Amino acid sequence: MTLDAPAFDGRLVLPADADWEDARVGRVFNGRRPDRQPDAVLIAASVDDVAKGVRLAKAQSWTVAVRSGGHAWAAWSVRDGGLLIDLGALRDIAYDEATGIVSAGPATKGGDELSPYLEERGRFFNGGHCPSVGIGGFLLQGGQGWNQRGWGWAAESVVAVDVVTADGELVRADADQYSDLYWAARGAGPTFPGIVVRFHLATRPKYGALAHTVHGYELDDFTEVMTWMYGAHHRIPDNVEIVCVSNPVTLPDGTERRLFLATGLAFGDDLTHARASLAEFNTSPVLGRAVFVQDAAESHLADHREEQLKQNPENWQYICDNAWIDGENTPEGVAAMVEGIRPLFTTNPTERGFAIWMSNAPRRPLPDMAFSLHTDAYVAAYTVYEDPADFARNRAWVDEVFAHAEPVTAGQYLGDSDFTNRQLAFMAPENWARLQQIIADRDPEGRFHRYLAADPDRLNINHWELEASPR
Repeated sequence: MTLDAPAFDGRLVLPADADWEDARVGRVFNGRRPDRQPDAVLIAASVDDVAKGVRLAKAQSWTVAVRSGGHAWAAWSVRDGGLLIDLGALRDIAYDEATGIVSAGPATKGGDELSPYLEERGRFFNGGHCPSVGIGGFLLQGGQGWNQRGWGWAAESVVAVDVVTADGELVRADADQYSDLYWAARGAGPTFPGIVVRFHLATRPKYGALAHTVHGYELDDFTEVMTWMYGAHHRIPDNVEIVCVSNPVTLPDGTERRLFLATGLAFGDDLTHARASLAEFNTSPVLGRAVFVQDAAESHLADHREEQLKQNPENWQYICDNAWIDGENTPEGVAAMVEGIRPLFTTNPTERGFAIWMSNAPRRPLPDMAFSLHTDAYVAAYTVYEDPADFARNRAWVDEVFAHAEPVTAGQYLGDSDFTNRQLAFMAPENWARLQQIIADRDPEGRFHRYLAADPDRLNINHWELEASPR
């Protein structure tokens, strides 16, 4: 291929180049990498490169896909045809002490880079749990970060974004200028009609201390523990991140087996406050049957980041899905929700696979932004394996357990979704309609790729609701 391409600070990589495969998928976190083939990959070294890349794509009649951190499980950045612009070099950080606003490039790693930078300055931003996740895709999808239950979705802290538009122009979008792009940047995900090259984020004072409670139970105790948790999580203070997880655990005797863990991580003003915030966990009626109990132990976020890296090994193969779980807050409603999610936690076919239930209660009204669908509880299940021959078995299991959960499913979160396999509602209908108008206004030629989906005409719809509607 011969191109009349501009001079880039970075590099334009073509399929005939020796490092094509590395440019195409080398930064994709999931070892289950797609066969999709772009026409070219731009390894951008600067914001100017991004703007030039969009203008080159326009001249070539290419669509544009974007990669920030490479953590999207479905590798949404890798598309057939068009130009993939890789933003991996855009990772600089700056902090304004007068405003408490930090600005950072989209490939900045939330836990490995941004959080330590802020903590040195006595500040905190609730980025993603896995420390190597880039902030770009994370924030565009809403941002399910540390203690989002109490502090809000990370996208709520976005005060402005610097965007390269479909015409290759650089603009600042906030509540007062280009406000439609600002609205869309907080939840649109990988259909955003532009490329965010810098985020401006409000920060908070760093918490004083962490305390961590963990109750380890046998899988047979799942139903009773989870039933209790559905009542208890409304009573636990909102400075506590509440997560239940099924994963392999190393026990004090050195053996390892899968347990069901009920955990609380309290972000306190001091250690006394943090520990007191976890008192409700001691009311569990199953506590006497716990395999082990860690009661409000002093903790450090660096240790939790390390555990996240162990739980999410890079270059292993992942299949995952997720659901927003909803139902009546009655004994019958809770029983239906608990049964709906039970197989996710008790039947994982992979040794290193895991499932999480995260509390989002008490549910808060969301600000006016694209992200607009959430419930009191979120679940996700992951198969984690190395042998590609295990794909079919693991794909079937993920599909089966989420089909089992459909009666209590309200929709899904973009961050753990793969629309090539299952697509549900992920945005309020009125927000979806507004987003489509913004896309039509800002990207009328369809320069930027939309969601990678099996059926683009049935996006943001729960299929069982469509099938049940009158014809």
